[in-house]
Order: sequence, then structure tokens, then C-alpha cells
Amino acid sequence: QVQLVESGGGLVESGGSLRLSCAASGRTFSSYTMGWFRKAPGKEREFVAAINWRTYTLYVDSVKGRFTISRDNAKNTVYLQMSSLKPEDTAVYYCAADISAGWRTAASPDPYHYWGQGTQVTVSS
Repeated sequence: QVQLVESGGGLVESGGSLRLSCAASGRTFSSYTMGWFRKAPGKEREFVAAINWRTYTLYVDSVKGRFTISRDNAKNTVYLQMSSLKPEDTAVYYCAADISAGWRTAASPDPYHYWGQGTQVTVSS
């Protein structure tokens, strides 16, 4: 069983920055593929970013150049640094863990075995 706890969400003005953190339990965190997804009101859940054990990264086009995913295996934590935030980034952000370390389908929610409870990010215009 892997537990994921997100933090770092909040209210920020357009153009501002936030850093989300996701602390994970599990002895083999360094091998997990970790992803960030978000869900805005009235919209479906959307892939945001992923990072694998080799620190390969993947982003949805809408956040490229603005968001950066990273991981600290010593702290069992994955981060999402968000800059140049826009009102359309407003959503509940979830981190997820794929313990099978897949990568080919990292942008799909299907491979992820465990999910956090989510953290709200609100960007005001």
C-alpha cells in the first residue's frame, strides 16, 4: 500500500507561482513513475506531468515551459513547480503513483495504482 499526501496548493494571482509537493510512503519510491493530474469544475480529469525513475519527464502541451516536475528520492517526494500561472490552471491537483514503473502510457490515468487526496489551486485573474 502506498499513501500519497499532496500539499502546497492555495490562491495565487495570475502570473504567480506555486510549488506542489507529494510525499509518498513505500520502500521503493525511487522506482515509481509519478504523475500529476488535475480536475477543474465541469471538466474531466487532465494529465499534467509525469516523471519516471530515470527522471524522464512528460508534460501536457498547455503547461510546457511553465511547469516543472521533479523528484527527491531521499525524501520520497515529487514536486510540481508551477510558474506563470493562469486562471485556466485553477483545479484540484492530484499526484499519482505507478508502482510498475511504466512510461509508455504515463499520460493516462489508467496505469496509476495510487492517488492522493488532491490539493486546490486557484488562480485569480
